[in-house]
Amino acid sequence: MKIAEINTVHYGSTGKIMLQIASAARNNSHTVKTFSKKWKKSARARNDHFYIGSMVENFLCRIIEPVISREGAMARFSTFRLICKLKRFGPDVIHLHNLHGWYVNLAMLFKYIKKNKVKVVWTLHDCWAFTGHCPHFTMAKCDKWKTECNHCPQLQIYPEMYVDTSRKMYNFKKKWFCGVNDLTIITPSQWLADLTRESFLKDYPVKVINNGIDLSVFRPRTSDFRRKYHCEDKYLLLGVAFDWGIRKGLDVFVELAGRLPENYQIVLVGTDDKVDKQLPDNIISIHRTQDQTELAEIYTAADLFVNPTREDNYPTVNMESLACGTPVLTFRTGGSPECIDETCGSVVDCDDSDALEKEIVRICTQKPYSLDACLNRAKEFDMNERFEEYVKLYEKT
Repeated sequence: MKIAEINTVHYGSTGKIMLQIASAARNNSHTVKTFSKKWKKSARARNDHFYIGSMVENFLCRIIEPVISREGAMARFSTFRLICKLKRFGPDVIHLHNLHGWYVNLAMLFKYIKKNKVKVVWTLHDCWAFTGHCPHFTMAKCDKWKTECNHCPQLQIYPEMYVDTSRKMYNFKKKWFCGVNDLTIITPSQWLADLTRESFLKDYPVKVINNGIDLSVFRPRTSDFRRKYHCEDKYLLLGVAFDWGIRKGLDVFVELAGRLPENYQIVLVGTDDKVDKQLPDNIISIHRTQDQTELAEIYTAADLFVNPTREDNYPTVNMESLACGTPVLTFRTGGSPECIDETCGSVVDCDDSDALEKEIVRICTQKPYSLDACLNRAKEFDMNERFEEYVKLYEKT
């Protein structure tokens, strides 16, 4: 079987997922080609990975499309070349991931799919596919996507628009994305599956396949992290993100740093110089880790992983923490609570700082969640098993 996978990039969380699924399919004797846009961070992933467009083409689309506020309207030449490659390859299945990012002409791509009646699997990593603009709308408390987007309250949120064309884009997407002969939608969380079934994509079958992680990397590890940062006798609270801001709850950690006693130490991973300016002196800031093994060491060293995310699908960081034996405390938002159960973590209402602080103290002092319980829960996140579900879906006639 021939499979083509398309995503905005081949790095980052969604890029890794695309490549890992491709690897699983190859291990089952399928031929897979992956595609992502050419960008400044790009480095060829492998011989069977291909770039969509040139850096110049994609840069122009990145500049012009927000101005004209018509995402997916340009990239005609690069999409034409992509379709030519697809025609030569002749895929039995096209697996779509993120299509936002100013790199593909959506009308052309879906015209090709519909005309050739190619089987499509589409993994939604956010809500963008059924809104007129935004990938997330929880914080904006907007439900216009259920009927027809208009007067978008988040124009400057990625992918940015300078003119409100959310109604037009909503109807364009509805026209482009509906009517595919054989399309199955995959969501990593039940939360996103339920939303999809309320959208204009509701006529397609929707299946939940949770994201997976590499359990050979994320497992309990010894390190000198506590000694290095002089927190041997403190309760260590960990937060990990790579786009720190209000959406990920950066302000929550700043507030906690002022509320918790001195025997609690907050460590944030994935920060940068801009974030550092917003942090008090009693928060340890780590810009980036050398590799995933070092990150696993930090997870293991922590007493509790705190994830005050306000908008999320199915956070990988929750799974990584549990796989290293560290319990998780999160807000009741999106699919974040789905990663844990009563044996390995706790959930509080979003923005309930009092409840969050109380749970932190309870979990750190009483230690109600054992190492074994966390590791048992983490067994369900084995990426090899999760991605095999995709292979079986490909093979299903």
